[in-house]
Amino acid sequence: MSNQLFSDFESVNSKAWKQKIQVDLKGLDYNDTLIWNSPEGIDVKPFYNKEDLERLSISNSNNSTWYIGESIYVNNIAKSNKSALSAITNGSNCIKFIVPNIDTDLELLLNAIDLDCIHIQIETLFFSLTFFTKNERILNHKNVTVHHDCIGQLTKDGNWFSSKTEDYATLEKAILVLKSISINADIYQNSGATIIQELAYTLSHLNEYFNFIENNSTLKTLFKTEELVININLSIGSNYFFEIAKIRSLKQLVETLASSYSFKIDLKVNATPTFRNKTLYDYNVNMLRTTTECMSAILGGASTIFNQPYDAIYHKSNAFGNRISRNQLLVLQNESYFNQVNNPSDGSYYIETLTHQISEKALTIFKDIELNSGFIDELFKGTIQQKIKESALKEQDLFNTNKITLVGTNKFENKNDKMSDNLELYPFLKQNPRKTLIAPIIAKRLSEAYEQNRLKQE
Repeated sequence: MSNQLFSDFESVNSKAWKQKIQVDLKGLDYNDTLIWNSPEGIDVKPFYNKEDLERLSISNSNNSTWYIGESIYVNNIAKSNKSALSAITNGSNCIKFIVPNIDTDLELLLNAIDLDCIHIQIETLFFSLTFFTKNERILNHKNVTVHHDCIGQLTKDGNWFSSKTEDYATLEKAILVLKSISINADIYQNSGATIIQELAYTLSHLNEYFNFIENNSTLKTLFKTEELVININLSIGSNYFFEIAKIRSLKQLVETLASSYSFKIDLKVNATPTFRNKTLYDYNVNMLRTTTECMSAILGGASTIFNQPYDAIYHKSNAFGNRISRNQLLVLQNESYFNQVNNPSDGSYYIETLTHQISEKALTIFKDIELNSGFIDELFKGTIQQKIKESALKEQDLFNTNKITLVGTNKFENKNDKMSDNLELYPFLKQNPRKTLIAPIIAKRLSEAYEQNRLKQE
């Protein structure tokens, strides 16, 4: 019956749709009226159809299972273990411990956590082979991931952990022990980079590690046969469909880059909502922002989602904020069935086209970086920092002139909302003048200057 029904209708091509739209516009220009040019330089059309996919190479995003993550900063081992067990009991199945102390006892930290059922991520704020080898048995468990990114340290801090020579010596041994590398790419989005820049810099960041492995005979031989686990930590912004396409594009680009080296890889994308659009005033709106950002991450194919509590910018970690952020993901997983469909965005005319366009533009920037001596050299020249700064200033100007709206802040604000007595954390950028090898890439929220002025008026 369905075939008979569809046979009653003639197919309509893009030209016919456009002609009909032009008639309905009654003399207005189609391009000026309906084509939107994004900050990434992508022209977004008012409609897409199967003709848009004819020249595209479509690849499957291959993701149906994703994990609900929770981040815990390890100030106290016993308290952190208790917090982790509570999070697991209440629905989290991935815990990321942020470890500042090299002497942290992982056996105690992971006490009573079933590593066969729960995924654990360890992010160290130091780069120590001693720590990795001392805890090698735990860290080599199939459900344990270690984040180590000495280039990310340089990018965010302006200095290596020790020096390039020492960090690379540690890196070689760490890769042999852990069989993994990490890219902390969240700094690019949070500092104001466009999606295109974010992908290009992430890919170039990764390529520095691939070059390192390629030039090391032991590592090169190893990862021709064994899988190298690649963890990429991304921030997800509010441009819903573009963010879906961003993750899909990243996965395709990384697979393509790895294949050019003939490396076997296992790519994991860990997604966190951006800090850039989060606000101090009318902070409950942050829950709406993080919900759509988490949805983008899921539909794009992220492996683990670490939601951000609605009050994270001004409150210390607290049970209520953590519970709400966790429950947002539980609702998406258990009530909205976001874990029931494989690759839900595959075949979407709009998303597939966006994915292709974003990939092409990011690849152009990536190739330019590689032709100009590579990512690290471009950081030392300040070229990448300058490009991000230019993009951030454009975005800031759009916010300042109300062309970017943050509801409850620069539009529909509650004039009676008072926040000065609620600040447990300093919610603004803090910079201490110090000597660095390069200018660090610095994360900053869009609404900071507005909020500072408003606090003064309370």
